[in-house]
Amino acid sequence: MPVPLYEAKAEFFRMLGHPVRIRVLELLQDGPKPVRDLLAAIEVEPSNLSQQLAVLRRSGIVTATRTGSTVVYELAGGDVAQLLAAARRILAVLLAGRQDLLAELRSGETAP
Repeated sequence: MPVPLYEAKAEFFRMLGHPVRIRVLELLQDGPKPVRDLLAAIEVEPSNLSQQLAVLRRSGIVTATRTGSTVVYELAGGDVAQLLAAARRILAVLLAGRQDLLAELRSGETAP
């Protein structure tokens, strides 16, 4: 029995639901990066990064190539960068709305 599209989408977003995975995808938007560069930029334990890279690789969202002892990761397609940009725009709107609410709350605190 095929998985409904909404369930597949939910699973996709669950796969993205880890800060290290999001950070890896953000870093890979600028082009392929060796693991050592990802490790330096993210500052997590190597085993944690390895686990998160494995999840991204299994999902097909990133690819890995090995040259000697160096493993280089890259985004599997440009749609991921577009998704991250859309998330950034959505968050900007949401956070702007919260700033308005916060300002309104603060102005109510100082009112008699």
